[in-house]
Amino acid sequence: MFRQISLTALIALGLCSAHVAAQDTRYISDTQYIPVRSGAGNDYRIVHRGLPSGTRLTVHETSADGDWARISTSSGTEGWLRAQYLMQEAPAANKLEQAQATASQLRERNQALESQLAALQSESSDLSTQVSDTDAELAQVSEELAQLKQISGKAVQLDTDNRRLTEEAESLRSEVDTLEAENQRLQDKLQSGQFIDGALAVLLGVIITLVVPRLWPKRRRSSSWA
Repeated sequence: MFRQISLTALIALGLCSAHVAAQDTRYISDTQYIPVRSGAGNDYRIVHRGLPSGTRLTVHETSADGDWARISTSSGTEGWLRAQYLMQEAPAANKLEQAQATASQLRERNQALESQLAALQSESSDLSTQVSDTDAELAQVSEELAQLKQISGKAVQLDTDNRRLTEEAESLRSEVDTLEAENQRLQDKLQSGQFIDGALAVLLGVIITLVVPRLWPKRRRSSSWA
């Protein structure tokens, strides 16, 4: 019985250990380094220790059996490597890098678009405020225009009255000028008459002084010898 219990416990522990091991997830690395040889075969000298996976290269020819290919890279490396490592599409790692680069560009573009959207929203808010201000100004102008229309109804009558009053003022001014001229003429005439009267009075005094004594009879002088 004890052995059976011990065996059962060991089996349970083994199953638990196996379960734990099954939960340990790992990934195989996609990085490979392919050596480049001077000829189409493993016996030829290695001219490059290894090109990393994803290296872009140009295939110039392949061996007769199709196992080897003569290639060259943009960095100037030339030689032979196994054709089995060549593929027409970029490996997953390169695609992942491109996808990450694209995602990074999209994030930057998204941020730029969000900034532009925020700026546009701010401009929209400013425009809304300006529209509200413009509507208020328009309402005020409309009210003032209505008042001006009410006032303009009396404008024609006021203009007519103003012209009539102006004409009357001009007529009164003309009459005043005429009266002033007549007054000046009368003053001049009065001054001339007073001068003539004064001259006549002086002349009359001179005449009286000269003539009247001659009209009286002269007394005879008494002679002291009589």
